[in-house]
Amino acid sequence: MTSDEELAPPAPYRPGYEVVAEQILHLIAELELRPGDRMPTEVELAARMGTSRTVVREAVKILSAIGRVRAHKGRGLYVSDDEGMLGSSRWGGSFLPADLDHVYMLFEFRRVQETAASRLAAANATPAELRAIEAAAETCRHGHLTGQSAVFDRGDDDFHLSIATASHNQFLVAAVREARRLQRQTNIIGMSGAVGGHASDAVEEHSAIYRAIRDGDPEEAARAAATHLDNTLEDYRREIQRRLFDQ
Repeated sequence: MTSDEELAPPAPYRPGYEVVAEQILHLIAELELRPGDRMPTEVELAARMGTSRTVVREAVKILSAIGRVRAHKGRGLYVSDDEGMLGSSRWGGSFLPADLDHVYMLFEFRRVQETAASRLAAANATPAELRAIEAAAETCRHGHLTGQSAVFDRGDDDFHLSIATASHNQFLVAAVREARRLQRQTNIIGMSGAVGGHASDAVEEHSAIYRAIRDGDPEEAARAAATHLDNTLEDYRREIQRRLFDQ
């Protein structure tokens, strides 16, 4: 063993059920299963993936919670038919949270929709909608300062959805909601909750977006939103780089 290998940090620990959840998603894509199709049984999945039925059951719970699999007692497992507009076949196939190309494309899509939403919110936001955006930004800040990641995440969701609501465009609201749902899947499965070094900057970026919307400056709001999305993606890239080359 070389000295570099001796000094290399260990690979980030991932619970077996998270790894198996990721493998099940790849299997669904490999078998070209569509929403409503029946999946292999828990026993078959365990044999196929070389693990226990207990681990498969925990993986299925995760996939059920994020809307990718439905478990019917006595009937088996099915690909969810409630994947949302971005997860359905009309969007070109299933989203894989651990597929880096899919993650990058999702960020590209988020950049387009959220810059548009911020631009429209700067022109259309009502006083009540401005208060909701500001409150969400403060929730995010509080979660960061107190180290409560769940509070930060809730504030982050509320912030982006409040801006979409203030755009007064129902299609942008639906698109932002669905894209953020898929983003959470990358954190739960693909990135195993490891991304977060950008949190302190994100708090300030939220403030910049809010100020531009409050001041009625559509172009500055769009620029601030684009900067925020670009920096968030860079945070993902840094984490991916660390996982690939720093192990």
